[in-house]
Amino acid sequence: MQKPQPFSLPENLLLGAATAATQIEGGDKNNSWYEWCEKGHIKDGSTTLRANDHWSRYREDIELMADLGLQCYRLGVEWSRIEPEEGSFDESAIGHYREELKLLRENGIVPLITLHHFTNPLWFEKAGAFESKDCVKQFLRFVRFTVERLCDLCGEWITINEPNVYGTLGFVFGEWPPGKKSLSAAMRVFKNLALCHIQSYKLIHEIYGERGIEEPKVSFANHLRVFEPMRKRNVFDRMGASALSYMFQDALTKSMFTGALNFPVGLGSPLGRGRFCDFIAINYYTRDAVKGFENGTFPDVLKNDLGWEIYPEGLAELMREQYEQYKLPVWITENGTCDKKDAFRARFIYDHLKAAVGTGLPLERFYHWTFLDNFEWLDGESAPFGIVACDFETQKRTVKQSGEFYREIIKNRGVTEKMIDKYL
Repeated sequence: MQKPQPFSLPENLLLGAATAATQIEGGDKNNSWYEWCEKGHIKDGSTTLRANDHWSRYREDIELMADLGLQCYRLGVEWSRIEPEEGSFDESAIGHYREELKLLRENGIVPLITLHHFTNPLWFEKAGAFESKDCVKQFLRFVRFTVERLCDLCGEWITINEPNVYGTLGFVFGEWPPGKKSLSAAMRVFKNLALCHIQSYKLIHEIYGERGIEEPKVSFANHLRVFEPMRKRNVFDRMGASALSYMFQDALTKSMFTGALNFPVGLGSPLGRGRFCDFIAINYYTRDAVKGFENGTFPDVLKNDLGWEIYPEGLAELMREQYEQYKLPVWITENGTCDKKDAFRARFIYDHLKAAVGTGLPLERFYHWTFLDNFEWLDGESAPFGIVACDFETQKRTVKQSGEFYREIIKNRGVTEKMIDKYL
């Protein structure tokens, strides 16, 4: 590992943190992931019902964000709260999100809203969710209601978070709701997610245009990995790495950006061709080593507490690949690591942020995943990714040393020799 060197942030880069509604809010029994928890799928037996109680504590959390100096914040809105029954909207829920957005803005924090982050209202899940022929119409109804009521407070939107992860884990491997193992179902889901994004992109721009509001910035958050052959010269490993990259991320990415559907997402351009993103949104965590057609991890590499390789060079590599294809500003919408002792998170932040800045590409946002330790899907409360610790029993928040480091990066607009000596 090389000795850290100081570096400065580009002038127009904002640093912040990201969360998801279901992972932090608590108290909602009306979504697909609460039901999945109740069926016993979570490793530590926890559920989304507790989480971080952010729904009741958002004022405290935003005050803490401001204290950390966060310049931007990616938050989710929970569809199951906003439209608890099909076609029936809860004005008090949307009012709650309005208050949260107002408070963020009052504290100088730029909000980025995620409309869909893995979870569905139970009525939508039971109707077939994104397998259903009605899903695009149903999703757009929710998008219209939400955007129309929040557009005066937010101009930045993520339509769908990690559609490739949602489709793969829920419909190929069956590890996430609805627990299916069906390639044909997964293909329907991928196609419908692409159509939902494209139509939502058009609709959001239409709403802002009708109201004479400054053009919004809209994209989808794309989970990208580096897939490399375990054995560089083995033809099957090379073929496997290329195939997994294409099937997991490349085909869906191109379909959602351009409207030209690619197998296994679909064929043709049912909604016309164009450009349906205003920025490149990358969620990046790790690199996979592919042997044959199975992905794993290279031996003797640095790993986090979940066994994921720590590979900052991959972020720069993927940024360059995506920029070469789409020539749009880059936003790192998630980047973080599971570190139970907060022993290496500061170095993780340093290495990945430096790698991203070092590309020289138009990098506009960097959202650390995550703001505070939360409910981390199948790992429940046992996988801490936050720069703020949360005692789930008492809900006490405590800024970690990595959080102090992040605060100083924002304050100093980069990393200094003094910070290296103190934190790294």
